[in-house]
Amino acid sequence: MTAPARRRVLLVGWDAADWEHIHPLLDAGELPTLEGLINRGVMGNLATLQPVLSPMLWNSVATGKLADKHGIHGFIEPDPVNGGARPFASTSRRCKALWNILSQSGLRSQVTGWWASHPAEPIRGTVVTNAFGGARLDPARGWTVPAGAVHPPELGPRLAPFKVQPAELTEAHILPFIPDAARIDQRADRRLESFAKTLADAASIHAVATTLLETEPWDFAAVYYDAVDHFCHAFMPYHPPRLPWVSAEDFALYSGVVRGAYRFHDMMLERLLQLAGPDATVILCSDHGFESGAQRPRGNPREPDGPAAWHRQYGVLVLAGPGLRSDERIYGASLLDLAPTVLTLFGLPVGADMDGRPLLEAWEKPPRVETIPSWEDVPGDAGLHPPGAQLDREQAGELMRQFAALGYIEDPGADQAKQADCAEIEGKWNLARLLLWRNRAAEALPILEELVRRRPWEDRFLGRLAGACFQAGFLRQAERVLDAMDGDGGEPDHPGGHLLRSGIAMARGDFPRGLRHLVAAEALEPDHPLVCVQLGNAWSRLRRWDRAKPAYERALAADPDSALALQGLAAVHCRRGEWTAAADAALRAVGLLHRLPLAHFLLGVALARSGQPRRAVVAFETALRFQPDLAAAHRHLAVLWRERDPAKAKAHRQAATPRHRPARPQADERADRTWDLPPIPPRAERRAILLRERPDPSPPAPPSGKTFVIVSGLPR
Repeated sequence: MTAPARRRVLLVGWDAADWEHIHPLLDAGELPTLEGLINRGVMGNLATLQPVLSPMLWNSVATGKLADKHGIHGFIEPDPVNGGARPFASTSRRCKALWNILSQSGLRSQVTGWWASHPAEPIRGTVVTNAFGGARLDPARGWTVPAGAVHPPELGPRLAPFKVQPAELTEAHILPFIPDAARIDQRADRRLESFAKTLADAASIHAVATTLLETEPWDFAAVYYDAVDHFCHAFMPYHPPRLPWVSAEDFALYSGVVRGAYRFHDMMLERLLQLAGPDATVILCSDHGFESGAQRPRGNPREPDGPAAWHRQYGVLVLAGPGLRSDERIYGASLLDLAPTVLTLFGLPVGADMDGRPLLEAWEKPPRVETIPSWEDVPGDAGLHPPGAQLDREQAGELMRQFAALGYIEDPGADQAKQADCAEIEGKWNLARLLLWRNRAAEALPILEELVRRRPWEDRFLGRLAGACFQAGFLRQAERVLDAMDGDGGEPDHPGGHLLRSGIAMARGDFPRGLRHLVAAEALEPDHPLVCVQLGNAWSRLRRWDRAKPAYERALAADPDSALALQGLAAVHCRRGEWTAAADAALRAVGLLHRLPLAHFLLGVALARSGQPRRAVVAFETALRFQPDLAAAHRHLAVLWRERDPAKAKAHRQAATPRHRPARPQADERADRTWDLPPIPPRAERRAILLRERPDPSPPAPPSGKTFVIVSGLPR
């Protein structure tokens, strides 16, 4: 293993930052620091993962691994020691994070505010955890910091005074965001209070991070800000353009908050870059985007993670530093690629068990990448917690209350059994969604069946169970779940049910029935991108390219970043022999989501037919990396290598023949297989249970009318 290169890397996380918001501000000259960083580096979309929940995502950033490997499956988990539930913590993570790997490699790290970093790990360097917000000023004892919130602990008393309290904010801090704040009746409108807390928390993290960068040695620094996400969840409904259901008064008061949030972060970024110095490599990223236009939801689904409905699938990525390209774009990056990229920057090997790749296209001259089987097997002091370390019960309770106040979790009250049950169910639900997203339906099925047995009134579990059965090839069982949801002979009351029934019908070869359900889904939500993509796919299967093309174009009109619509459009252009247009659409698709084997294949076809064989080879080989049994790609490569490398051509011809590929089980063996379902209540009864279990939040208590006078200063 080579010694790590001596350089500095600064990783800055802006939760929920989105190019849709940023580009207009860049054009207006309102984000000068970010614009300068972009001009001296590379920028691009950063594809998120599923489900789009911050604790899972930011731990994937830190580890380069999906949640089934790193073990953080949401916000809370059952507490096996004290009973009830507790937040996922650093003690819950099952693998090394970047700062552990760097620590055992002799490098010093600074970690500030990272999701699930509490309690602080004893790494080489400093950690200020996501529990630092619990720092308090006690009149008798002075400043106190929650135990385990700071490593090394002796830094706690020095850092605690940097905690900013909302009451410290003045009009100078508030008016740039809300110019007419003085008109707000704070007894009836609590939004200004929410705003002040988010701003104070962001200022606290920034004050701590900049103090550490200025006073403590470091090679790697990771600073996480959650304020963009919190500002967006609270104030994006009032962001321009005005939505029909937003009052003129609310729009006038709060329409500038999100814009102000980005300007504030740009100012904070300026100080970080000053302290990092011109020779540091800087990575700015977000875990997902945030809806800001016509796709903004009206409220949240009645689910524990309902606020995630606002999240878009692409975040932002900027990389700048010595040896990296300047003023260029990067395509196809994922959250999983950040940890391998950081290791490569330090000249350290990438673990083969990591799910991402180094973003070598960001380098002017790509370095040689070394790999090892796993960093988990590398001995040495990685600054991990000792076995059996646990999160303090009191701190766990405080974090739980914070999560409930922010809407991250349901408030289960004092019932510990219910707390544990809710935590276990949500963790399994999140894991099942991840497995389905990774096309591992066979692993997700038993989890979803358990969830349906435990909560048969939850439509979200029933719908995903039906989808998992379909994905695994159990078509009749998928229909039985849908029949139980809709009532025998009933019709779905949402587009998702029609889309799934359409897919089942198409898989059985019943195209008229499949189209009927697609038309029904279209009637419910005519401009929904997924509905339009499914319509395009259906018309493509029927070779009705004249109908498929406008369906894909409608999807792109609603969501210009729909990689699946671009992939479908590339297929249409290929069928029409429009090779330049096909290559352009396929390139845009893989630039958004790199792991699309069909899009890479279509790109290869378009390039080969356009007289670009070398680029076509790269595209076909990329498709095979994601789908090794793609016979058509092997056939094309056999032709392309025929003259230049007959041995390769022969290998690809053999790989394209059925006898050299693993046999697939016939779909018919599973299509009609069924098994028992638990009793599922009728639709109306499920709805009644849902309203009882998750009632609308209670309105804030009215003012008591009492007045309290707080006297400070000299002892009295």
